[in-house]
Amino acid sequence: MAPRPLNGSTPPLQAQAAALLRRGDVDAYRALFADAAALEDRNARYLERCHLVNAALAHGGVGAAVGVRAGLEELLTVLEQEPAEPVLLNQAGVLLAMFDGFAPALAVLEAALRLDPGLDDVAVNAAKIRQLLSARTRGRIDRSGELGRRAARVAARAMPAEGMTVSLCMIVKDEEEMLPRSLAAAAPAVDEIVVVDTGSSDRTIEIATSYGARVIERPWTGSFSEARNVGLDAATGDWLLILDADEVLVADDVPNLRALLGRTWREAFYVSAINHTGELDDGTATTHSTVRLFRNRPGHRYSGRLHEQIVESLPQGAPERFEATPVRIEHFGYLGAVRDAKEKSRRNIELLERQRDEGDSSAFMHFNLGSEYGALGDAEAALAEYERAVALLGDVAGGSGFIGALTSRHVRALRVCGRGDDAIARAEEALERFPGFTDLVFEQAAAAQALGRTDDAIAYFERCIAMGDAPSRYTATVGMGTYLPTIALAEIRHQHGDPAAAVELLDGALAAHPGFFGLVLPFAAALLDDGAEPDVVVARVEELVAKLTPTVRFMLGTALYEHGETEAAEQQYRELLAQQPSSGHARVALAEALLSQRRWDEAAAVAAELNDAEPHAGAARRSELFARITGGDHTGAAAVLARPEPDDAVVLGPGDRALFAAWLAAAGGEREDSVLPAEAVGLLAVTLEALLRVEEVDAFGTLVGLLDRCPIAPREQRELRAGMYLRRGFLASAAEEWLAVCGADATDVRALVGLAQVAVAQGMTDEALDFAREAHALDPGDARATRLLQRLEPLAA
Repeated sequence: MAPRPLNGSTPPLQAQAAALLRRGDVDAYRALFADAAALEDRNARYLERCHLVNAALAHGGVGAAVGVRAGLEELLTVLEQEPAEPVLLNQAGVLLAMFDGFAPALAVLEAALRLDPGLDDVAVNAAKIRQLLSARTRGRIDRSGELGRRAARVAARAMPAEGMTVSLCMIVKDEEEMLPRSLAAAAPAVDEIVVVDTGSSDRTIEIATSYGARVIERPWTGSFSEARNVGLDAATGDWLLILDADEVLVADDVPNLRALLGRTWREAFYVSAINHTGELDDGTATTHSTVRLFRNRPGHRYSGRLHEQIVESLPQGAPERFEATPVRIEHFGYLGAVRDAKEKSRRNIELLERQRDEGDSSAFMHFNLGSEYGALGDAEAALAEYERAVALLGDVAGGSGFIGALTSRHVRALRVCGRGDDAIARAEEALERFPGFTDLVFEQAAAAQALGRTDDAIAYFERCIAMGDAPSRYTATVGMGTYLPTIALAEIRHQHGDPAAAVELLDGALAAHPGFFGLVLPFAAALLDDGAEPDVVVARVEELVAKLTPTVRFMLGTALYEHGETEAAEQQYRELLAQQPSSGHARVALAEALLSQRRWDEAAAVAAELNDAEPHAGAARRSELFARITGGDHTGAAAVLARPEPDDAVVLGPGDRALFAAWLAAAGGEREDSVLPAEAVGLLAVTLEALLRVEEVDAFGTLVGLLDRCPIAPREQRELRAGMYLRRGFLASAAEEWLAVCGADATDVRALVGLAQVAVAQGMTDEALDFAREAHALDPGDARATRLLQRLEPLAA
């Protein structure tokens, strides 16, 4: 019936107490309780008392009853001062049972259960006591006496505290856009608001004051912890709630949060942070558990310049002082629009590097630095930082804190850096330590898919669905166990020529998850490829989704556009702009839809409406130039090129400007031989393919000649042309390019794969298989050849 030790080994104090009890030195044993009472730190007192009582529970030497009674007396003295301590109540119940004090033992055990129903061993101990009470027919005498009566009084007083208060603490700077929503949501849950402003130049202070906040203005020192701790020092509540301006407490959870305040046997609570990671309304998110509510004590302070941490200052070695709760906080700071506006990643990297230069070489610092590099798209730098963090941690077990997030991001970085086998192996190893971490299995699936192992990928994706979403303590991505692997499986079916199977999978997923709009694009594309008319596709999507948001309209428009249904796509983009007139990406998409209908003047006019200060201005100017040059408005195109760049942005880069100037000159009959910059090659390829899409053959003939003026080898020129010919259905031209390559080098694997793809497009399965087998024999590691063989061999059989 004894409670389990608080950790895996016997603490030194407990060993000392046990030695005293074995010698029968009860007075010295009692003196240890006095020493514990003199400790200033409440949690240190608690831990020492637990260890001392554990010594009595385990005592079996000379004079055992005397030692056990001494332990019980000291424990009850502690509980009379602080009765709401579930672990100590459990210990008291076990000690009372040693004196046949079953009734008072049951009373304190039930009090412990009332406070903390999930505490280890208490329910089992209470059940055993009930059995002993019901079977007590042989006249066993309750020897607990006055101790039993004291215990019964303690049990009656063991209740959650009343009247506890909580202070909301924030640090802010120029948060007038996000702050009102955050404060409005949190205000009903808190008794005090303390806002530390580090230099706002907008209405942030005015807004905070309007919600009754006490605002402390403090210059920014480059350390988030210093700013955070200023607010903690000023707060007067019994508890501290920590939020950022881009975080919102879920309204339904306000009563749940208030209910936590009476649990004075806790030091801190974990809440579930929902990090929205896509655009404002597309439903993508990750979740993780984070400590945001903790007792207001002088020792509980943050550390670290960036991604500041509180956990290290909270009591260690006593997991029962923490509790995971269902309280939710929505975090909007990872949304693309918000992050782009604040340039958070670059700023964060600067702060983290300064922290590193000041001597912080912790695993957590390297994890955060890797995360910021990953957000910037520098996978190699991210991987290097993750591996440093992993090396520093060694063989740390468990999934709390940042370790789960580090593990999944490390695996993802291995995959993105082309180390698919390493990613799969690392994930398999990590799953032993993080059971149920679906994100790792999803990464295995993605790695297998990149390696051309489609069957393995399917098995992994199906395993994800069987597992469901991972617990939030791992910092899991929402949907990894539901709609995300479903999308992946549907895309595999679609790519293998079975759009009907893809439709079935995605229809069910969208019906089950109508708020995740990432399903719309693959679902609409599969419906179209399965033969559905555009109006049927639109109607089915509108029937299934939770709300016809701008994101839904954009995805529908994109699916229709890519399927060649440009008029239907145009309608979606126009409806999107009616909802969101300032949407730059929708205006660019509408211009593209008009270009595809060869409505040059309208396309140019739509693109021209976006001014150079907008984030999508570059794409708009490129669309406008395409429309004007192709439509013969050379004067208008020249005017666009002559427009100076804004002082604070680059709308058309040097490569873009050089390409359009060369195209305009060629369209006007001018001949030039100057070499175009390497930066122009990518845009040239995109523009050539766009001309093929709208079947502007003459314009294509003019522009394709510019390839000879680019710093690109003749072999790569053929690959570029062949690829666009294949994608746009000019199969004979594609075959001609790749045959010319094979004529120069019969062992060119890329050309053989290309010819196989042409044969597939022409329905020539046997010929396609011959080309694919030859390519695979020359390079067994070529992923495209492997995927073709996996797709074609069943058809040939």
